Parts: sequence; structure tokens; C-alpha cells
Amino acid sequence: MRIGEAAERAGVSARALRYYEEEGLIEPARSSGGHRMYSEAVVEQVRFIRCLQTAGLTGRTILTLLPSVDTGATTPDMVWTLRGERDRMSAQIVSMVEARERLDELIVNAVRCTVTDHPQPAADRPGSR
Repeated sequence: MRIGEAAERAGVSARALRYYEEEGLIEPARSSGGHRMYSEAVVEQVRFIRCLQTAGLTGRTILTLLPSVDTGATTPDMVWTLRGERDRMSAQIVSMVEARERLDELIVNAVRCTVTDHPQPAADRPGSR
């Protein structure tokens, strides 16, 4: 399939596909006319790359992991990298949960202050229009 269709199927832009190619993350085939041709396997690989990026992995880290993912072979370095990324993500989750709890406290306090200190403006009251 051509770049536009592959991008749509993978949920990324054509520019992202070209970037992944430049970074060595994917290798599309070329037609006799030199056009990039993407297989379903490449589309799946792009989806996987996006998943890892969303999880916070860098392109460099993903590049080191892809050969092992493609072949199913693991190395101690790969396991170490994956564990490190998992631990980093776990720490981020803890931090985000703490931040969300703090925001919840701020919201409760803000609502309490708004309700008691500042009545709702007439224009915002139901039926005032």
C-alpha cells in the first residue's frame, strides 16, 4: 500500500512514516518507480512504535528493542531496558496520581469558596436568558 493509506491505517501522518523511516524504525519496500510501499506488517510495527512512544519510550530506545521484538529473541540488555522503562513509567504513574489528588483537593476548595463567597452571576443562572 502507498504512504497515504498506510498512514491512515496506522493512525499517523505520512510525515510521521517518513520520520520513522529516517530514524531506522521502519523499512518500507520501494516500487519500481521508487515509491514507498508499506506492508501490513509495517503498519502493525508503526502501531507498536506509537504505543511505545505514548508510554514515553524514546526513538532511540525503541530502535534498540525492535530487532528483539521482530525476531522474538531476547537479550539481558533488552530485559534490563524493558524493566527500566517499566520502573520509569511506574514512577510517573505514582507522580501523576499524587498530582491528580492534589488537583482534586484544589477543586473541592475552589468550589467551596465559589459557592460560599461568590454567588453565581445572574447571566450564568439557569433560566436567566
